[in-house]
Amino acid sequence: MRKLLDGLYAASGWLAGLCMIGVLLMVLLSIISRNFGFSAPGTDAYAGYAMAGAGFLALASTLKKGEHIRVTLVLGALKGTSRKVLELVALLIAVVLSGFLAFYSCRLVWQSLEFNDISTGIDATPMWIPQISMAVGTIIFFIAFVDEMMLELLGKRPHTTDAEASHE
Repeated sequence: MRKLLDGLYAASGWLAGLCMIGVLLMVLLSIISRNFGFSAPGTDAYAGYAMAGAGFLALASTLKKGEHIRVTLVLGALKGTSRKVLELVALLIAVVLSGFLAFYSCRLVWQSLEFNDISTGIDATPMWIPQISMAVGTIIFFIAFVDEMMLELLGKRPHTTDAEASHE
């Protein structure tokens, strides 16, 4: 199971990287089209979709690598049971919030598909298509928080030391 989850987080990170390449390609296409006098409509919209996809798809990978911003001032002062309780409460809140985010992201995709929502730009993209990356990213983010909570409950979650916390 650990190998599968780590593969999921890595794949999500790679997809985020591909989205960043997509942003680059859209910006380059926009620049080239202006310089050579041809039209490339919708490149700004597609760059925006790719940027949103990169942000959401990178959430879980970033969390699992310990790169999310954490306030460790209180946590660093606690030891033993009180620290474990605070970690579990924080993770429970994160699981609930990320679960809501994932649910409503999926709901948004479904509603966009159901109502045939299209972008207002010249590209007229069905909105459910770029919203899929947001929904997938938030689902994987939710899974990562559930994973972190289970690791904490089992006592297998690595904790930052005071030196590492002050470095952050």
